[in-house]
Amino acid sequence: MTGTSNHSDVEYGQRVPPPPGRPAPRYGNDIHVPAPPFYNDPMSLQEKTYKPWFVPTVVVVEVIIFVFEMVVNNCPGHDSVYGSCVAPFLHRLSFQPWKENPLLGPTSDTLEKMGALDWNKVVHQNQGWRLVSCTWLHAGLIHLLANMICLIFIGVRLEQQFGFLRVAPIYLISGFGGSVLSGLFIQNNISVGASGALFGILGAMLAELLTNWTIYTNRVAALFNILIIAAINLALGILPHVDNFAHIGGFLSGFLLGFILLLEPQYEWVKARGRASVSKYAIYQIILAVVAGLVLAAGLAVGLLALFNGKNGNDHCGWCHYLTCVPTSSWKCNS
Repeated sequence: MTGTSNHSDVEYGQRVPPPPGRPAPRYGNDIHVPAPPFYNDPMSLQEKTYKPWFVPTVVVVEVIIFVFEMVVNNCPGHDSVYGSCVAPFLHRLSFQPWKENPLLGPTSDTLEKMGALDWNKVVHQNQGWRLVSCTWLHAGLIHLLANMICLIFIGVRLEQQFGFLRVAPIYLISGFGGSVLSGLFIQNNISVGASGALFGILGAMLAELLTNWTIYTNRVAALFNILIIAAINLALGILPHVDNFAHIGGFLSGFLLGFILLLEPQYEWVKARGRASVSKYAIYQIILAVVAGLVLAAGLAVGLLALFNGKNGNDHCGWCHYLTCVPTSSWKCNS
């Protein structure tokens, strides 16, 4: 969706234009992922972009892991009370029956064997590695396609504009943060998926807009756009069998990381070609980065400490379970 502006030559989400005669940086339309004002030549404002390789690599690895899931699962090799395998022509790669797994994937036992997030195994069997491994597994082909399509659409663009060294930590740490929060609140079911990492990217985009607020036009429209997208996706998390705590934990982690990793020089500094008389970053940018770093470190430390001590977040928050599933006449929520 493309917004409008009070100025005919400025479109939605665009940054403050450079001086006349110099090329304007590119911008995003729907999910706003702006290009960073990095310039190779100090005498010009030529934009620098990065060749994306991290996001494509993640997509390839996720697909390979899913194929391996299905090989390990081997639907034809065991009987199911739910009926016959789906797509039997795939032989060992065929999916579990629809009634058992409507997402076209393996059994929950296979996912657990391969590293799904299982609170009991993490806490009582010292398998903390599951906090990371679960983010590389998917419950089915539909689950995989939905996540990878989203990652390609927003992740590739973000990496092109901010580079591997900024995007990779956001993706990986957000996925981990989502797993930690999920482990604190969902202790009777297993959890898999890269959704926490994807929500982390969305949270980082929101933080990037806020911390680089002064270099954008139509700021409110861009902010509203991101908030609506985040709200809709988080709202879908109240459906059953969706781990919304992983979404929330990933979003918060990415939001804080965005203030740290996606800082942009002030427009005045770029225009002055980096002269010492002009500060590269605004004071509020530095303060936000420091506070975000402290909050993120404290949050992860407290979360991990509580998780490995067997704490249940629901014991301290009687209403938090509604954040991941709201029971209705059409479905029930697992306790």
